[in-house]
Amino acid sequence: MAGQNVSQSTMTKADIVEKVYEKIGFSKKEASELVELIFGSLKDVLCSGEKVKISGFGNFIVREKKARTGRNPQTGDKITISERRVLTFKPSQVLKGLLNGEDVSGLRDED
Repeated sequence: MAGQNVSQSTMTKADIVEKVYEKIGFSKKEASELVELIFGSLKDVLCSGEKVKISGFGNFIVREKKARTGRNPQTGDKITISERRVLTFKPSQVLKGLLNGEDVSGLRDED
């Protein structure tokens, strides 16, 4: 079904630290510091409004949304939805292909 998760499990930051620990051989403390450093860098760049592109994975983009009028679904009253910044993710062609079981050996990531 569209919009449905393939599995019920969720990967956490601790799981990522464990994978780094197993694959690279750093101590758990070093693996944890590395993962924290990477996520911290990503947050800093996104908070400054810049785009993050990870080749073979996708793009994280911060968009500005203007204030607009909406409705309270329970009462029908008009409300003002304040302007805000939202984070969007656009997966690369390679990631889309992998998710759909396609052969991605010939794909280049140009997004």
